[in-house]
Amino acid sequence: MTKKLIPTALAAAMLLAGCSLIPTYERPAAPVPTTYPGDPSQPAGQAAANLPWQNFFTDARLAGLIQTALVNNRDLHVSVLNIEQARAQFQIERSALFPALGVTGSGSRSSPNAYRAIDPSQGSVSSQYSVNLGFTAWELDFFGRIRALKDQALSQYLATDETRKAVQISLIASVANGWLTLLADDELLEITRQTLATRDESVRLTKLRFDNGVSSELDFQAANSLLETARASYAQQLRTRQQDENALALLLGAPVPAEATAGGTKGLDGISPMPDVPAGLPSDLLAERPDIRSAEQQLIAANANIGAARANFFPRVSLTSSIGTASTEFSGLFDRGSKAWSFAPSITLPIFNAGANIATLDSAKAGREIAVAQYEKSIQTAFREVADALAGRATLGEQVRAQRAQADAEGVRFKLSDLRYRNGIASALDLLDAQRSLFTAQQSAVTTRLLQLQNQVTLYKTLGGGWATTDKGDQGNNKADNKG
Repeated sequence: MTKKLIPTALAAAMLLAGCSLIPTYERPAAPVPTTYPGDPSQPAGQAAANLPWQNFFTDARLAGLIQTALVNNRDLHVSVLNIEQARAQFQIERSALFPALGVTGSGSRSSPNAYRAIDPSQGSVSSQYSVNLGFTAWELDFFGRIRALKDQALSQYLATDETRKAVQISLIASVANGWLTLLADDELLEITRQTLATRDESVRLTKLRFDNGVSSELDFQAANSLLETARASYAQQLRTRQQDENALALLLGAPVPAEATAGGTKGLDGISPMPDVPAGLPSDLLAERPDIRSAEQQLIAANANIGAARANFFPRVSLTSSIGTASTEFSGLFDRGSKAWSFAPSITLPIFNAGANIATLDSAKAGREIAVAQYEKSIQTAFREVADALAGRATLGEQVRAQRAQADAEGVRFKLSDLRYRNGIASALDLLDAQRSLFTAQQSAVTTRLLQLQNQVTLYKTLGGGWATTDKGDQGNNKADNKG
């Protein structure tokens, strides 16, 4: 009878396993306009999310740094390990759907022997030995509670995998921006060195004129003040350059190699150009941004949690069953006639728990609303980031051109002022003002060019670029994919 009863129970459990109390998931509408502001032009080219980073960052020096970071960066390592943890949690939740089989053995001896009063032939010590194979408290998932928890864990795992991609995107962009900053630092240091040499010459010439009574001490002290200002600026730039290198080394997880900033005499203009990428439509971000996909998986997990909370209102049916052998003598444990079995189904029906189940369901529903708000916020944040980068692409080019033209004009002005001063036509104040304006204009031109290049990197990042790789791949990315 028992052999027929157990398969019947298993069949009933499988038949009822299709019941699910998880609400039907519907993706919330994107709370952003359908187009980006300004109706930006769309350059031809591959979408950023499908453009491998090796094809966007084509400068060999930068590519080497990115590969180093993908192998050594600790934040990326943590994100990969988070995937392993989420995967293990999913396996834990999934395992509850299946009975856990185990073998148990037990033996006991006690005195006095309670059976001796019935059978005087028995000794004063009672013995009992058994070996059983079976499962304990296997919950039949009639109302989908366990499957809802399994679905929640799966969505959490998928969200963690998307988070790893978002971390990689951010890491690649940060390395690129850090490298560009170092190149700009070197360019600014070179400008300051040239300015120091020019102002030192001005001080020497002004001192000579002052000693010969041609100019006043006011001119000499003004020239000396500008020289010391340049020296202070140089010291500050040296400190900033070292700090920027330290920041890049942290991203790389290794020292910055000297060749990473060597090999080019043109500074920022000597790097391999980065291609312009089309912005597409805001709706494309839902599929191209890993952080948005991660937020949606978190929403799906919160939705599944409601199903588990609803199932708490329904009965839980558990099965405990075993088959084995039992004997009062250890030597007769496996003799004929020692067979033993048990089948013990149980049902738990919630009647009163002081509103705990209702509170659990309310908490799950609130958690879903929180996840909806976070998902919508991630879309709005992505829209703003792309719109800002597009605004930069539309205006920074003209700003760079204008400031370079200003620096060229200030350079001509300085040469003319220097010539006039040497010939006694212009005053020292005119020369010093020209020096000051030239230095400021040259620094502004470099800083704006840096902003333009970093804006290209930011646009590539905000459009979801940086997690795709070439077929050949790179060591760090393959390592992350294998673990994730």
